[in-house]
Amino acid sequence: MSASETEMFLKLGISAVLGLVIGIERELKRKPVGLKTSLVICIVSCLLTIVSIESAYKAHPGAVNITMDPLRLAAQIVSGIGFLGAGVILRRGNDSISGLTTAAMIWGAAGIGIAVGSGFYLESFAGVALLIFSVEFIPFLMKLIGPKQLREKEILLQLHIADRSRIDSVVDYIYEQKYILRKMRIKDLSDGNHHVQLQIAVNSKAKTTDVYNLISEFEGVQRVEIESIN
Repeated sequence: MSASETEMFLKLGISAVLGLVIGIERELKRKPVGLKTSLVICIVSCLLTIVSIESAYKAHPGAVNITMDPLRLAAQIVSGIGFLGAGVILRRGNDSISGLTTAAMIWGAAGIGIAVGSGFYLESFAGVALLIFSVEFIPFLMKLIGPKQLREKEILLQLHIADRSRIDSVVDYIYEQKYILRKMRIKDLSDGNHHVQLQIAVNSKAKTTDVYNLISEFEGVQRVEIESIN
């Protein structure tokens, strides 16, 4: 096995290890793009980068000045991976968007594979380390020492209230609990009841079940549905 072939296998091995790290992080969070997908993206991106570079030199053996772009395939990876990332971005019924971080991690895995295939080993390891640190530890630090807005989580409340006059009382009660009301929607139902949708922000340390118990025990609230958005 020649030195160049050994280096190619080394690149593929390194890209597999780094893709494994990214995949495990997504897998632990039960995201749709997990271990296998991250491995495939990182390894194939590395492989295509190697093929792109090697084919440019093989097309002009012995040439000093290469007129063909050695990274022409790698450039297409960056744009092409966007289709895969778009598939994991979801718009939920409450108008919130999920999957953006996973889509970014897909793009990041492809970038790591390209970097390894181009021979930037140290930069690739540093990139993965910074990715994991940014996704896992920065949000945790922000919840401890960051601005107030970053130490909050949003909760969606679906309330069924029979008496129209009790709606104002519920809203006042929410303000009394130091919750922040972000959005409110009221819909009259055919049976005479009222469906009230409230999007509130609470301290990230507050339990969703505690919010549920407070609201469900309020007089006039017949039924409660609750969902933690983030």
